[in-house]
Amino acid sequence: MPEPQPLPVVIVACQVFQDLLEHFLPPDLTDQITFLDYGLHIVPKKLKLTVQEVIDSIDSPSLVVLGYGLCGNGLNGIKAGQHTLLIPRTDDCIAILLGSYQTYQREFKESPGTYWLSKGWLKSGTNPLAEYEKLVETYGEEDANWLMDQQYRHYKRLTLVAHNQADLDEFRPQAQKVADYCGQWGMTYHEILGSEVYVRRLVEIAADLSQADDDFLVIPPGGELSQSQFIRGL
Repeated sequence: MPEPQPLPVVIVACQVFQDLLEHFLPPDLTDQITFLDYGLHIVPKKLKLTVQEVIDSIDSPSLVVLGYGLCGNGLNGIKAGQHTLLIPRTDDCIAILLGSYQTYQREFKESPGTYWLSKGWLKSGTNPLAEYEKLVETYGEEDANWLMDQQYRHYKRLTLVAHNQADLDEFRPQAQKVADYCGQWGMTYHEILGSEVYVRRLVEIAADLSQADDDFLVIPPGGELSQSQFIRGL
């Protein structure tokens, strides 16, 4: 019997991974790529609806590679439909930018009170300083200060993570402004250079699904992503 033909590959990913994916994707692997706006993760329900709409719009059965983590439960309940889904098994983009779930866990254990900044979050206006400025416009300075204090007073460190030195250099001034604002809670500013490993592995597995390991989830046709699938053993 003839071997079954591999599924066509479709990429649906956050813009935060656009540079990396475009660097590692072989030119003949896929001709259908959708990069979605950074800011969608601010409202997880909107992220879920948008990703699901893109998946549902794909005509023929495909291997849909999701360049996301669980993202605040934004991908909880995503349905594969007629497709097969491939997604990194991470809570959010930080582990992917750091290069592995293990690196993320190490950082979390060493400094659990860390607020993470990334290129995507800075570009989308998702950071404490931007949040404070919006709250002032809506509620006034006194209430904005109280709301921010309730949310951020337990953080100890603010860390900018990027996958290359150029991005660290470019976004450092913006990150330091956020850090200066967060100094009122005693947050210290740090930077960390991430790794391309996780994204490179995602591309390799998209080309050969048999390489999938515990760092990735493969959801068959008719299946559904759930929060529990992202939980790992202690």
